[in-house]
Amino acid sequence: MNRALKTGLTLAIGAASSYSLASGFAINEQSVSGMGTAFAGRSSSADDATTVFGNPAGMSRLKREQISAGAAMIYARTDIDDARSTLGGSNDGDMVPAVAAPMGYYVKPLDDKWSFGLGMYVPFGLITDYETGYAGRYYGDRSEVRVITLQPTISYRINDQLSVGFGPTINRIDGELTSSVLNPLSPGRNDGKVKVKGDDTALGFNAGVLFELDEKTRFGLTYHSKVDYTLQGDTTVSGSGPVLGSSAGKYDASLDLETPESVDFSMTHELNDAWTLYAGSTWTRWSRLKEIKVENEGLRGLLAPALGTITEEQEWRDTWAYAVGTAYKLNPQWTLRAGLAIDQSPTRNEFRSPRIPTDDRKIFSLGAAWSPSDDVTVDVAYSYLKEDDADINQASPGKLRYSSTFKNSAHGLGAQVTFRF
Repeated sequence: MNRALKTGLTLAIGAASSYSLASGFAINEQSVSGMGTAFAGRSSSADDATTVFGNPAGMSRLKREQISAGAAMIYARTDIDDARSTLGGSNDGDMVPAVAAPMGYYVKPLDDKWSFGLGMYVPFGLITDYETGYAGRYYGDRSEVRVITLQPTISYRINDQLSVGFGPTINRIDGELTSSVLNPLSPGRNDGKVKVKGDDTALGFNAGVLFELDEKTRFGLTYHSKVDYTLQGDTTVSGSGPVLGSSAGKYDASLDLETPESVDFSMTHELNDAWTLYAGSTWTRWSRLKEIKVENEGLRGLLAPALGTITEEQEWRDTWAYAVGTAYKLNPQWTLRAGLAIDQSPTRNEFRSPRIPTDDRKIFSLGAAWSPSDDVTVDVAYSYLKEDDADINQASPGKLRYSSTFKNSAHGLGAQVTFRF
């Protein structure tokens, strides 16, 4: 019973990445122009206002005031194979509805040295919703978590080769998560439910350096800081009978969570007037996520002694992502892009659950940019993600046993428009 409620209370760990095109519960889609090269060159390309996120120092390359806005739609597919559970149940898969990640940026050069920018984007998020009667419902049912970030930014050109940039981030996290609670008097029937809701606002920062070796080659380095949250909200326990009913009610809950820092290094090289090459790597410190601890106040009933403080071990590991890409300028109006990325998963086999049913993935992307004039560019991109099979093997007295193999894939489609003034 303890572990049944425990998973329900791990609000942030509900951030399964089965629909995200980045590892853990991070989201990559902050730029559709970058999406076309699988985000290779993210910190060195500085092609439009989306560099506010990719590398704040890149604003020094933008000579005109501009706005970039768009969204990426992500459609995921999951097949669940070899499912086994003590009490049985369904294993339909496809628990992720189509979702969209919006983005918007503004950059204004102030003079030859200084530029100002403002960005709004989604760095972390998820939604997963399993069917009624899902066999693994005691380990996860429905999860919805999102972070929205606002980033005011400045950049400074030190000389013809070196620029720096910095932007504080204002981050709003909120979420809702539910799971089933096993009824010990009627296992598999008349289950209880636990639902957690919480939110917080916290500060972080992004900083970057751009080094332009010459007119053809540049290198970028970007640091996205960790963000410390203390989510405040409530835990609602519902159910009937002497065990579930004794603890039914709504209780104040709090959860400390750190989203990890990351470092992105990339290179952009203009091979000639037509071809541009990109390469990059990103390190993310997911090892900060060793456990989730939830504090509940005023919990009463038969579950109260065990659930005052609830801790769930995670033991995530640091990850690397690598990407290469290219762009071909077909003519003054059209540019075509392609890219390939390899992305590690932070989860470990022994701790993987239906809330985090992911493994290492490969991503292939295509993109195009249409510029009918110097003042407007429309970018579109498509990405296909394929994961290694993710095995789950969970067991506990409160939830019994559940094992299965998740086969995950996803399609991403994005559109973005940039206006220059």
